[in-house]
Amino acid sequence: MKAMSTPYEVTGRATQKTRTRNALVAAARDLVADGVTPTVEDAAAAACVSRTTAYRYFPNKRALLLAAHPEIAATSMLPVDPPSDPAGRLEAVVRNFSAMILDTEAQQRTMLRLSLETNAAERETLPLRQGRAIGWIAEALDVLRGNLSDAQLHQLVLSIRATIGIEAIVWLVDIAGLSRDDAVALTHWSAQALLRQATTDPPPTPARSRTRRRPAKAAS
Repeated sequence: MKAMSTPYEVTGRATQKTRTRNALVAAARDLVADGVTPTVEDAAAAACVSRTTAYRYFPNKRALLLAAHPEIAATSMLPVDPPSDPAGRLEAVVRNFSAMILDTEAQQRTMLRLSLETNAAERETLPLRQGRAIGWIAEALDVLRGNLSDAQLHQLVLSIRATIGIEAIVWLVDIAGLSRDDAVALTHWSAQALLRQATTDPPPTPARSRTRRRPAKAAS
């Protein structure tokens, strides 16, 4: 059996290597906040680390951006003891997600700009396009499974995702002229409104799901 490779930073002088990695990540985050798409060399120079050393931690720009993006460490936006009702669970996720967006707004705006300016292949590597927020919302609304079909539940998750996040904040603040507090409050209201609507009028099933061929029923 092929042995698994061990990350460079967990071998040898672990404390020193942790400091070096953290310095590279911090430098990358500062560069992103300044509107720069940092290469490994850029982060190394800003952190006063040699290029050779930096590449031992991050073999390419994608690995560096993934480590530097603030969302990467969050596996859930629910509290330790989450509410049992869908509205309460969704509110917790939207509240925590919105707080994270505002806390890292400069980086979030830069990632959004990069996702719009880069080519299709590069966009797929950016943290903003990895679908984590969709997963957080889906986790909150998993309690609706059975009340909505899988397709309807997924459509509801997508519709809520379209009303929250950095994309919504940018439009509400920069275009609509709302304050950040008012913008966040409106995204919370929109998410709950969509959830309430779905309980009486489920989201439309995507056309490709409606037209997908169904297996023949067994003879009774």
